[in-house]
Amino acid sequence: MIRSVVRGTGAALPRRIMKNADFEGMVETSDEWIAQRTGIRQRHIAGDDETTASLGEAAARAALANAGLTPADIDLIVLATSTPNNTFPATAVEIQNRLGMHHGFAFDMQAVCSGFVYGVTTADLYIRGGQAKRVLVIGSETFSRILDWSDRSTCVLFGDGAGAVILEAGEGTGTIADRGVLAASLRSDGTHKDKLFVDGGPSTTGTVGHLRMEGREVFKHAVGMITDVIEATFSQAGISADDLDWFVPHQANKRIIDASAKKLGIAEQKVVVTVDLHGNTSAASVPLALSVAVADGRIKKGDLVLLEAMGGGFTWGAVLVRW
Repeated sequence: MIRSVVRGTGAALPRRIMKNADFEGMVETSDEWIAQRTGIRQRHIAGDDETTASLGEAAARAALANAGLTPADIDLIVLATSTPNNTFPATAVEIQNRLGMHHGFAFDMQAVCSGFVYGVTTADLYIRGGQAKRVLVIGSETFSRILDWSDRSTCVLFGDGAGAVILEAGEGTGTIADRGVLAASLRSDGTHKDKLFVDGGPSTTGTVGHLRMEGREVFKHAVGMITDVIEATFSQAGISADDLDWFVPHQANKRIIDASAKKLGIAEQKVVVTVDLHGNTSAASVPLALSVAVADGRIKKGDLVLLEAMGGGFTWGAVLVRW
C-alpha cells in the first residue's frame, strides 16, 4: 500500500525576539506570572518585512534543502494558516510563486491551531489517492498582526513563525512497522466558537479584527478533547502510549501539555516542548517543534511520533507517523 513518508523538515522564525519582561511596561504582568502559568519565556514577532508568505517560503526552502529536493519535485502545497497575506488569493499560491513553481496546485487550510495536523491528514489522502507524489505541508502564522496588545490575557501567549514538512509517496506493507502516516483522527465542534475567535472578518465587520479568548474555558475543554482524538488514533493503529517514541503536541500552554501527557500515560521524557521558546504560533506550532526535535537528533528514522493539536472552532486532531 501507499504510505506518506516524511522526507524533510524545515522552520523559519522572525528576527525579533520578545521576552516576557518586554511586556512589563505595556500591560500589567510580569515574567514570573507568564512563565509560571504558561511555560512561555519568549516568542518571535514579525517585522514589517516579514509576512506569513515570506516565513512560509523560508520554512519551505529549509524543508526542501533538508530533503535534498527542489520546488520542481513538489506537486502540491498545503498551507495551514489563520493569518493569510490577503483575504484572497490563498497565501499558498503566493508561496508557490515565490518558490518559482508554475506547476501543480496549492491551497490554504484554515483550522487555526489544528491546521497543520489537518494539513498533514489532507496531504496523506491526496498521496494515497494518487493525486500527488510529493506534498509540501506548511504551517505559517503572523498572529502578532491580530493581537490586542492591551489585552494581557492574550497578547503574552502568541508568537509568529513557520514550519514545514515534505511528504512523499512510499511503499508500505500495511502494518505498524511501515514508515509514514499510519493513523489520524480529526474533530471539530462549532458550539465552542465564542470561546476562541477573532472579532472581525470580511463578511461581518469588514475588518481584520482581534483575537479573543476565554482562557479558562479553553483550558477546561483542551485536555479531554486532546485525549479523545489521541485514544482514537491509538485504537486505529492498535498501539498504546508505551509504544510511542515521541509526542509532539501543540505548543499552547505547558500546563495543558503536561496534563494531557499525564492523562494519556506518556512519559515526560518523550514529550517535545518548545512553548518556552516560541509561545503559541498556532498552525506553525507543531512543525516548529518537529523541526527542533529533528535538528537536535531526538527524532530519528524509524521512531513512532504522535502529533496533536487543538484550536479555535473548536478543532482538534492527532496524527501518528513512523519517521
